[in-house]
Amino acid sequence: MTTKSLPLAAEPNGGTSRGATDPKGNFAFISLGCPKNLVDSERMLGKLAQDGYTLQPDAAGADVVVINTCGFIEQARQESLSVIREMLALKASGKVGSVVVAGCMAERQRDVLLEQVPEVDQIVGVFGREEIAAVVDRATHRQPQLADEQRSLFRPAPVRALEDTARLRITPRHFAYLKISEGCDRLCTYCAIPKMRGKHVTKPIEEVVREARELVADGVRELIIVAQDTTYYGMDLYGRTRLPDLIRALDKVEGLEWVRTLYAYPEHLSDEVIDALAGSSKVIPYLDMPLQHISDRVLKRMIRRVDRSATEKLLHRLRAKWPDLAIRTTFIAGFPGETDAEFEELRQFVADFKFERLGVFPYSLEPGTPAEKLDGHMPDDVKQARVAAIMEVQQQVAFGWANAQVGKEHPVIIDGPDPEFAGHVRGRTTADTPDIDCAVRVKGKNLKPGDFARVKVTAADGYDLAGRAIGQPW
Repeated sequence: MTTKSLPLAAEPNGGTSRGATDPKGNFAFISLGCPKNLVDSERMLGKLAQDGYTLQPDAAGADVVVINTCGFIEQARQESLSVIREMLALKASGKVGSVVVAGCMAERQRDVLLEQVPEVDQIVGVFGREEIAAVVDRATHRQPQLADEQRSLFRPAPVRALEDTARLRITPRHFAYLKISEGCDRLCTYCAIPKMRGKHVTKPIEEVVREARELVADGVRELIIVAQDTTYYGMDLYGRTRLPDLIRALDKVEGLEWVRTLYAYPEHLSDEVIDALAGSSKVIPYLDMPLQHISDRVLKRMIRRVDRSATEKLLHRLRAKWPDLAIRTTFIAGFPGETDAEFEELRQFVADFKFERLGVFPYSLEPGTPAEKLDGHMPDDVKQARVAAIMEVQQQVAFGWANAQVGKEHPVIIDGPDPEFAGHVRGRTTADTPDIDCAVRVKGKNLKPGDFARVKVTAADGYDLAGRAIGQPW
């Protein structure tokens, strides 16, 4: 649920695809939004490189800039629009040849974009990503007969999951996101993802494993499983959840060290799924499980299909079956009709359960969603105050967790040099997803990105930790 902006055309790290020998021109790429969108970006980067386009690190001087937008909430759309206008300003000054807009905002608001930023050369929807090279050809006038008459390309949601091989990766070489399905069958009243991404479509197990092996061969040691709903995996294709079978298949991928699971919907976290995750040799004790609220009435208005009792029982089963598990969750504050008492119920729940990692977002009114028609919408200042109140509680929980780690030993994956402390590197424990959670400042010799170290925690620094490397992980 976060929006993440990558640097302009970040220099690719260990991409699995390389440019053709007859370069067509230079391009820059900007990826906005969630890790699922990032996978789409890497696939498009790979397609363009294969077609002969050369990636450059800066927008200035590029023949074309491709922007993969996020359209999830209004804040993300405004960020996307701001980046588009920034690139169009470079185009107007002659520093950029053309601008292509792709992704979720393009899919959701194609008409709005054409009205607000008519200077955009081409617009391509989420499921037009496989044809990005042809779109860029038109934008760079390599198909001049089509450039004006065909300014947009949209394809229907696929009946089977798109392939994500041959990606030109923009994550560090040692970790990558692995998308196991596309779309969502949920009817959550606040969410527009099904409108942008279509219905849930499972990627077959053998295809996921093939992609995993390709990524590991390219240097990946940590795979981060993503989907709109990871625990729903397999329901459309196999008639039942097949996440346990997928986990067992990934356990057999040689060279893979860590598997991290994001976006696990609570409804299908059965004992079978929990046992498979907890018993895996690769899956680390971390689970991202967005809960959104705890009040029964609010959950019903959200159409979350779970209630407080079921949620609490699930959380206690997870704690009992999976030692050292770090749970990340997200909540929405200020949902239409949320009373003071229901908000206090949520705040108290956060204080009582003590999630290791937690984010909270103000409700965002999304046009065209069922929640738009609910009564009880509240002012932004009320929603923001409720967000701040929950984060004040969670800050104390997180600081307490960090302080409790002092003196303990943790396996840590090294991400790179520490930008603030010479002679140190930055890494992550199993409790930390890249760019979302916390970090560990590690003092140690000869530690490189992708290395694993056993680290003794010597201090807590707010949310983060500091420690020294004392050997190899267990």
